[in-house]
Amino acid sequence: MLSVIRVHLPSEIPIVGCELTPYVLVRRPDKSAATEDVPESSPLEGYFLRYRWFRVQSDKKVTICSVHPTEQATLQCVFCSKRPALVSKSYHCSPKCFTDAWQHHKTLHERAAAENGNNEEDNNNNNNNDLSRANSAASGVLASTLSSLNGPPTPFYPSSIAQKNGGETLVEVGGCKTYTPTADDIGYVLKFECVVAVAESKQSVGHPSTIMTSRVIPAPSPRPRRLIPVNGADVVGGHLDQDGRIQSAGSFTVLSYNILSDTSASSELYSYCPTWALSWPYRRQNLLREIVAYRADVVCLQEVQSDHFHEIFAPELDKHGYQALYKRKTNEVLSGSTSAIDGCATFFRRDRFAHVKKYDVEFNKAAQSLTEAIIPPAQKRSALNRLVKDNIALIVVLEAKFGNHQPTDGKRQLICVANTHVNVQQELKDVKLWQVHTLLKGLEKIAASADIPMLVCGDFNTLPGSAPHSLLVYGKVDPQHPDLLVDPLGILRPQTKLTHQLPLVSAYSSFVRSVMGIGLEQHRRKMDLNTNEPLFTNCTRDFIGTHDYIFYTADTLMVESLLELLDEDGLRKDTALPSPEWSSSHIALLAEFRCMPRTRR
Repeated sequence: MLSVIRVHLPSEIPIVGCELTPYVLVRRPDKSAATEDVPESSPLEGYFLRYRWFRVQSDKKVTICSVHPTEQATLQCVFCSKRPALVSKSYHCSPKCFTDAWQHHKTLHERAAAENGNNEEDNNNNNNNDLSRANSAASGVLASTLSSLNGPPTPFYPSSIAQKNGGETLVEVGGCKTYTPTADDIGYVLKFECVVAVAESKQSVGHPSTIMTSRVIPAPSPRPRRLIPVNGADVVGGHLDQDGRIQSAGSFTVLSYNILSDTSASSELYSYCPTWALSWPYRRQNLLREIVAYRADVVCLQEVQSDHFHEIFAPELDKHGYQALYKRKTNEVLSGSTSAIDGCATFFRRDRFAHVKKYDVEFNKAAQSLTEAIIPPAQKRSALNRLVKDNIALIVVLEAKFGNHQPTDGKRQLICVANTHVNVQQELKDVKLWQVHTLLKGLEKIAASADIPMLVCGDFNTLPGSAPHSLLVYGKVDPQHPDLLVDPLGILRPQTKLTHQLPLVSAYSSFVRSVMGIGLEQHRRKMDLNTNEPLFTNCTRDFIGTHDYIFYTADTLMVESLLELLDEDGLRKDTALPSPEWSSSHIALLAEFRCMPRTRR
């Protein structure tokens, strides 16, 4: 007969919006142990598994701290408590919690006050009084306690499906194996129940196996990142598209983001990140929310596992109007399931672009050709061991369908977007440079065949000022560059060949190169003025620096605005990435571009 051996949850802490999938180990009638489901629609020798989820309600609901979601709140901000949109951000677990978070928290007040700028005068006065009182909290005069919020909650489910169990009420919230907590579950414990039932009579057999979760917490939400004009463009003066996105006419936005694959997000590497925040069910929801919120016209993602692309990102982004293209890393070096191997994914909005052509770049194939051409037979094995690293690039040619890019002179406005993830091993400086050079030579061939603007996005795993970065932005590498000393195979010689003719510029250098504007100075403080690149795009406990870039051809495109960078205010002082707020070890980069008028070139 069918029986349940044990049940457990991969994550101890349930989060709103993140699906809970219990691990259920059963013993089948043949005495074998298995984790496959036995649903009522497909019973096994007359038995099936029945699942139920309950919300455990007591007379006292626990309110959760908005900063430390595993802690119970004891304080509430008066200003936020009076505004429905800010209530979830109003709770704090201690005076220290509130004062430590004040620099970030006060921006909520300022934004709310600005949004209420057109209200009646008396409402404005009330807002100012509340804001003043809340501001004083940062100096030690804290807001009221939560005593008035601890009354019994209003029942959401009919009382007919509630069960009394001692001093607690069990409210059934789900009848499937999986359950996704809602806002109504915040502060409550959930109970999962699994029992064997008879298919014919539907009666339960034996005692149910149960497991209790911790209290449900809200999904942490980071401070929104704004789009900052850098070229005299007034982004606020742009139009709202059908999704409510502000954009100036004729421009388009490009996002580049290394999302940190699940196979790379180990608790050993990121021990500082809470286990629940590092779990893939949580990170995938948080990443999708972030990516969709940017509403970019073109999205370039790196470290997208093959199974996650096909099962999650492609179908989910399709709902938001994106067409998806993907290139998985080759697996000559990587081991394990091919479905878990990551790659590069490029998405574009179908209402803004049409797909013209796709090129797959496999650096392994280029390595094979290179060794055949220049490496002596006795050294080919060791050369391939050094060069074959499974890295790839995905190049997509798109046709613009918007603004002033409709063809009037018989020529279509094409745009070429390259998405790549260069080798991570820092000691292989020659391999990094060779991969970047190989990609650029491929792009040069495309440029020679068409008058086409180019974007080169990705995680290049190389710092500003390195040889690969110099090659990208200067079109050549100084023969005295120290990176060129690492060349055991001689693949970088003669060094005069390390050139290209594409006029590439780093998009984020516009923060430094643009004419000083209102508010631009604070963004320049997040830049390295020696390299004109961000101070960091990758921030962990072991490394902080810039590895991610968006390059563009400056003779065909101009930057209009950039997504603001994170700094100490955007990341709490004790936080490295990934974190509950930001689910990758990298930050997303986004730039708004406009195609320059065609000239005879």
